[in-house]
Amino acid sequence: MNCIFIRNKLVDLYYEDQNNPSLKRFEKMLRTDNVYFFDSTEFERIIKYYIDSGKINLAKKAISLSLQQHPDANGLRLLKAELFIWEEKYAEASQLLDEVKAIEPTNEEVYIQKALLLSKQKKHNKAISLFIKALELSEEDNIDVLSLIGMEYLFLEDFEKAIVFFKNCLDIDINDYTNLYNVIYCYDMLEQQNNAIDFLKLHIEKEPFSEIAWQQLGRQYALIDNHQESLKAFDYALLIDEQFIGAYIEKAKALEELGRYNEAIENYLLTTELEDPTAYAYLKIGNNYEKLNNSEKAKIYYLKSNEEDPFLDKPLIALTKLCYNREEYQKALFYSNKLLEVNEENADYWYIYAKSNLKIAFFEEAAKAFQKCMDLGDTSLNTFLSLTDTFFYLGDYKEAVKVLFKAEVYFHRHADIDYRLSGLYFSLGSDNLGKKHILKALAIDPKKYKVFQSLFPTIHNSLRFKDFLNNYKNSF
Repeated sequence: MNCIFIRNKLVDLYYEDQNNPSLKRFEKMLRTDNVYFFDSTEFERIIKYYIDSGKINLAKKAISLSLQQHPDANGLRLLKAELFIWEEKYAEASQLLDEVKAIEPTNEEVYIQKALLLSKQKKHNKAISLFIKALELSEEDNIDVLSLIGMEYLFLEDFEKAIVFFKNCLDIDINDYTNLYNVIYCYDMLEQQNNAIDFLKLHIEKEPFSEIAWQQLGRQYALIDNHQESLKAFDYALLIDEQFIGAYIEKAKALEELGRYNEAIENYLLTTELEDPTAYAYLKIGNNYEKLNNSEKAKIYYLKSNEEDPFLDKPLIALTKLCYNREEYQKALFYSNKLLEVNEENADYWYIYAKSNLKIAFFEEAAKAFQKCMDLGDTSLNTFLSLTDTFFYLGDYKEAVKVLFKAEVYFHRHADIDYRLSGLYFSLGSDNLGKKHILKALAIDPKKYKVFQSLFPTIHNSLRFKDFLNNYKNSF
């Protein structure tokens, strides 16, 4: 991942305006053959503006021209090193930083760039040492460097230490929401929800009008299933900012957990009115209508979700299952087909597609789909049994037996397998093997005999089989 040092937001506010005279003059120079003079500070600001705007090619042109005019300007050379790091030219960056350090050994920016270089090379402990050196050389607390140290500890998955530095950032700027999120992320990774709640309560005491802190407090309560407190926190967040989309979404989730589905729908709908509707919001509205047993409205919102994002799988899964449960198997097949267009390497999608085919007696398609599930690593018992039953419906008893042999590798002494093997062997005329497996199945789970009865009614009703079964029962 490319990483450029994020400078203090206050440094170059002037240069955020693209109509700035120096910036316009520089870009005019690029369009003409004229060469204009800029002092090194102007060049630094122009280059920083381009880097922070992601205009790397323009930043490189500015550096090249600036060093022609100011070859010994260390600030410009440091920016060149920064771009070398961006381009993963680590040797060139290291050499340039060493040259600047030899001239200015107390320049904190040298240590910051060297630390970023080490971070890119995954040498996070060494990077931390250099960031700390930069802090020692700084005349004031550098919130950006403190945050970068926290990020290095995140890379090391040392969340306890990361929290310390992110909290230090908040001590400097209580409204630094990025580092507020970072603290909460660390608590989440440590699964320390109660500590996160205590931290957020203290933060809110200092800054009671932080809608972000209230929303995060609500989310933490939700994680420990205290949904009543969660709702209170979300309501406070919305009192502060009545257009806070994130708080409406989290509030809707909490209402959903409490079974208050109509209220959850209202909150999800509010998000679609405040901003452009999202596939996620429509999907959740559909989910809640389905929980209210209103399948017609659920379907409407699942379709809206699919329209918003045709490549999102969840609305298609919901539509497929909804149609399947409503016995609209042709429609279920249609949506499961669309799922495979999204991702044909997903075994779950092939399973839904196979079951839909099975319901409308497209046995050959179903068999191919169940086989595809297994090719993609699906070794669930249901898939083995479904493929077996499909081959049975096709009259291919030998293939059905082969599938069950494969199933036995994963599932030893399973009544569902032996009942099917018994019926298949009887169907193939191998009565001795049929008897062997029916006895084995009855010993494992006699209550599942109804599986045999429903799949093989002709055998179950035959006099010869009934005599055999009666003799078995009389032997006890």
